[in-house]
Amino acid sequence: MADYDVVIIGAGAAGLTLADRMGEVNQRRVSPLRVALVEPPPGPHTPPPRTWCFWEPDGGPWDRLLAARWEDLAIVGPDGAEYRSSAAPYVYKMLRSADVQAHVRATADEHVEQRELYVQRVADGTDHATLTALGPDGGRVVLTARWVFDSRPPSPAPAGRTHLLQHFRGWFVRTAEDSFDPAAAVLMDLRPPQPRHGVAFGYVLPLSTREALVEYTEFGRTSLTTAEYDLALKDYCERVGLPEVEVTATEQGAIPMTDARFATRAGRRLFRVGTAGGATRPSTGYTFSGVGRQAAAIAEALVHDRVPVPPVPHRPRHLAMDAVMLRALDSGRVSGADFFTRLFSANRFGDVLAFLDGESGLARELAMGLSTPVAAMTLSTADHLWYSLRSRATP
Repeated sequence: MADYDVVIIGAGAAGLTLADRMGEVNQRRVSPLRVALVEPPPGPHTPPPRTWCFWEPDGGPWDRLLAARWEDLAIVGPDGAEYRSSAAPYVYKMLRSADVQAHVRATADEHVEQRELYVQRVADGTDHATLTALGPDGGRVVLTARWVFDSRPPSPAPAGRTHLLQHFRGWFVRTAEDSFDPAAAVLMDLRPPQPRHGVAFGYVLPLSTREALVEYTEFGRTSLTTAEYDLALKDYCERVGLPEVEVTATEQGAIPMTDARFATRAGRRLFRVGTAGGATRPSTGYTFSGVGRQAAAIAEALVHDRVPVPPVPHRPRHLAMDAVMLRALDSGRVSGADFFTRLFSANRFGDVLAFLDGESGLARELAMGLSTPVAAMTLSTADHLWYSLRSRATP
């Protein structure tokens, strides 16, 4: 018998969400599963605290932990024109990673063991997988599991034609006077200077009348230095009328945006989840909703003793559309600022969010496509189709 039925590697969004689901799984099973959540001890291998933003209808599973929520959103074009709309039927939500970690650790029952280990190797097998790891004291630890879900980035990364990053740095700011509307957020402000390829924007997510997360983001090939981000953030704060702010905390990161296809199954007993398993939507960098769909499917399979292969939570046609958009941005054929301004200004925000989360219908998607730069996007579509045909014809 293996040491565990399920081992989850990594305590990021994917690992924590899946671990949280295990309580529900064990409540529905006759024989509870033995589960381990494996993560490195606190130190240089531990990710810094961060926020996870996503949209969904009210009443979601994480609502009790939300740091903030917004029903009204705004987009600001390069010329300063503001387009404001309700997000209905969605609500834009923010979670703090520290709050999710604390919740999962506090509610994990006797069937979810939390192990602090440095995983060095995972070997597949017919009946179980074997993990080789180092403990905090440097001692060798070997674990076996019936199923392993790995959220670490795959090495090497899957090949694709276009590889961009959503890279960003945010300031949590406090002002001396009331400066924000806690019910409304600026989702995308396209007034910052634009790069030659990709897009740059700021956004403002209010936490109270005097506190907000102000972030500078680019879709591009390479990240900036911390000093470059801070310069861009200072400029953006002045642009939106916040010349004097107290920075109370920061966050910084980079999320892959690529047309590469991620396999969720890595062996008989090994699976990939989260960004490593294709949960990130290539056109936006948003991952949290995809993580939730993967965890729900895995949980349902485990309840019924089926092979728990995580789904890729995005439809093939949406991945194809994303590949076209990424290519158009990376080639410079399309101005990112123009693309997103047209998309949001000509459509209901709720419809755009439905598309970006994979919940829209084809007819609505085609209608939204007509509001974007049609000639440039048509050329990029033809380019993508030609590339795909040549790739399939090449041995």
